[in-house]
Amino acid sequence: MNKHNRRAFLQTSTVALAAGLGPVAALGGGVIADDLVSHLSAAQVAPTVPANEERKPLRLGLILGIGRDPHEAIAKVHDLGLPTCQAFVDEIDSVLAGRLREALNKYQIEATSLVVGGPGREVWDFYGGPLTIGLVPRGTRDARIAHIKKASDFAKQCGIAAVQTHCGFIPENPNDPVYKETVAAMREVAGYCKRNGQNFRYETGQETPITLVRAIQDVGLDNQGVNFDLANLILYGKANPVDAIELLGPYVQGIHAKDGLWPTNPKELGQEVPIGKGKVDFPRIIGRLKELNYRGAVTIVREISGAQQVEDVRAAKAYLEKLTG
Repeated sequence: MNKHNRRAFLQTSTVALAAGLGPVAALGGGVIADDLVSHLSAAQVAPTVPANEERKPLRLGLILGIGRDPHEAIAKVHDLGLPTCQAFVDEIDSVLAGRLREALNKYQIEATSLVVGGPGREVWDFYGGPLTIGLVPRGTRDARIAHIKKASDFAKQCGIAAVQTHCGFIPENPNDPVYKETVAAMREVAGYCKRNGQNFRYETGQETPITLVRAIQDVGLDNQGVNFDLANLILYGKANPVDAIELLGPYVQGIHAKDGLWPTNPKELGQEVPIGKGKVDFPRIIGRLKELNYRGAVTIVREISGAQQVEDVRAAKAYLEKLTG
């Protein structure tokens, strides 16, 4: 998103979803690329996710901030008829972890990942972004490494099998000292998650797909994966997701079902729009995921707030159900 803070959106999304959600039917999601995997060495391939075994492929979900009342947040996912969610947390403490685990158990919602950002200022555009997002900026790197480690411990308490974040504008040049520093930081947090029995997932957006694959291989750990945000690749002008999946397919463990338009202002990201109204070719993407035997979740994202967000999520659910079958 370009004009408002993504963490602010996630923090308010629970409130927005509280507006009159009625019950609807549930659906399903997926993970790894069999035909592409055969061309790569074991060290280059993200591991399968045990949490996906024997679950329905392409099960749908929703990303949302849980705030201080996980029961209210998770109830909204249940009322929308969605079987999974990605949970964003801003505050991290053991009391909240217990509440979230209770809510997930009560409503039988699968949290496919814990989403974390910050701490500190993050600007979602082409000028402030490289200076403020993820593990790339030196000034906030240590604090963010510590925050991701706390999030990993939090996720372990909740029984959530993956932690995901944006690592930032990873330099295209692998000889850049900042690239090497960022890879070292990624290795540190991915290694911490590995010791906690979790996968660490990189959300696409700020870097080209080949740069992300290079960084994953340079980190060299077997618990890394990608949360493939279909719209972000367009919003940042980095790649067409139909093409990008051929590079990222073996690593994809999560999907953000989001739509958007290519940037026209070189200072600002493209515009996020309702699913089906932008440039993401969902029929081709879902078809390719089926070919690749993807077995993770397809998580709906709509980065607005209020009643329109709810309507757009409902419409996205209906649209995606037709494609996922």
